[in-house]
Amino acid sequence: MEKGKLNAITDIEGVAVGHVTLGGPIEGEDFRCTGVTAILPHGGNLFEEKVPAASFVLNGFGKTAGLVQVEELGVIESPIMLTNTFSVGAVLEGTIRHMLGENPAIGDSSSSLNVVVGECNDSYLNSMRRMAVRPEHAEEAIRSAAPGAFAQGAVGAGKGMICYGAKGGVGSSSRLARHAGRTFTVGTLVLTNFGRGHECLFPGWVTPEEPAPETPVAESGGSTSDQDDKRPDGSVIIVVATDAPLDSRQLGRLAKRAAIGLGRTGTHIHNGSGDIIISFSAAQTVPHGGEEPTCTREVMKDDHPVMNDLFQAAIESTEEAILQSLLHAETTSGRKGRLVKKAVFESNPLA
Repeated sequence: MEKGKLNAITDIEGVAVGHVTLGGPIEGEDFRCTGVTAILPHGGNLFEEKVPAASFVLNGFGKTAGLVQVEELGVIESPIMLTNTFSVGAVLEGTIRHMLGENPAIGDSSSSLNVVVGECNDSYLNSMRRMAVRPEHAEEAIRSAAPGAFAQGAVGAGKGMICYGAKGGVGSSSRLARHAGRTFTVGTLVLTNFGRGHECLFPGWVTPEEPAPETPVAESGGSTSDQDDKRPDGSVIIVVATDAPLDSRQLGRLAKRAAIGLGRTGTHIHNGSGDIIISFSAAQTVPHGGEEPTCTREVMKDDHPVMNDLFQAAIESTEEAILQSLLHAETTSGRKGRLVKKAVFESNPLA
């Protein structure tokens, strides 16, 4: 399908992306190799003007925050935040702080707040136990979020991620669906941290060498371990955005199609992988509160041919976003002297 101008999630008008990237040694063999990525569905007040949303859990080995309420009420009312597994709490706190600053009524004269945070396990490269990400990093990522082109690869939440045995991270892509003189865009952003090298199906893919086990080192008690270099099964967070006027139920259907795009890259979804998809529509907002008991919104017809095109757009943009995360990421070093190399292709996989 035809790609958007930026070939990114920010091809949807109003959507903005921001990163905070943390890297460098801490002490001893510990290393910061992590970060935060913020996705803003529009440039206004997200609590006062919510967006229709849904989620789909393909494999639930994850520690996300906020998806229970998204599924119950069908809206998102905060930035969508991405980080590492042990930093969900800190990012949640920082995002709440930001939202409270914008909305004095939250938790006082108005309702509470539901913040959405997704995560992947970056503990192979990042000393995750040190919890380097703090609430202020989440606030900074939100403040830095901007429309237009944005950095991809080993940045923000993607700094320490591994995909198919090579360096992964943040990737994005978009597709256009045209019908009856109207153009609808589907854009996807992924955080890739999954798969084994031999599974990847991208054209020209060169399977990375598996890392040699580290030499066991005797500790004070005399114990040794030959499992120290084992990489976790990984995860992927997929965020699908559109400017098509879809309601929450339809966005759930769109999210399921993104799982097909993930599968087309080769992964068979490992036992310990958290594969979670979040979808939203920026076509129109849902106002918070007010005196009127009803509101009127445009909604796409389920039986119109454009729905099939939107499904295809979600599949294609997800598949390419995963590829873009590999193409943009650079060789990255992390804790214990570990190194994850940039992906290698024998030929251009986009040709």
